[in-house]
Amino acid sequence: MKKRNDDGGARSAAALAKKERAAKRNSSPFSAMHTGPGRALTAVYGVFALSATARAGYQVIREFDVAPVAYSLSVIAAVIYIVATICLVIGNRASHRIAIGACLVEFVGVIVVGILSFTHPEDFAKPSVWSSFGSGYGFIPLILPLVGLWWLYLVGRRIRTS
Repeated sequence: MKKRNDDGGARSAAALAKKERAAKRNSSPFSAMHTGPGRALTAVYGVFALSATARAGYQVIREFDVAPVAYSLSVIAAVIYIVATICLVIGNRASHRIAIGACLVEFVGVIVVGILSFTHPEDFAKPSVWSSFGSGYGFIPLILPLVGLWWLYLVGRRIRTS
């Protein structure tokens, strides 16, 4: 004898709605942001968001008066990494555009701060994430926005041609 499940209809309707939402997400042309290199890029941005936020938080709480310019720039870098990570995870038209903007701001920031850290070393008594073009992070802050822009360009091009 079969056991009767009184809420079976509600469960199957909820499961169907969940599948429809997933299919809609996956059918979006921007879902390409979540494939292959896009996943790796999102993971790297996530790691940088966490590490830059932790570093900036520590610097601001413990020793902000030592290098306020450098540590303020570390906070800005952390916010940009967080925004880029969230936009890469969301993967829609608006987040694609915001991610491009975040990568551009990040790249310009790395270049400007990298130059200023050499021309005005007194303002960078302590290093920030972008000091010396991100040398403290293996120059990944210099390369990461270029890789991000390249990937976002490829996704945008794929969308335009389809």
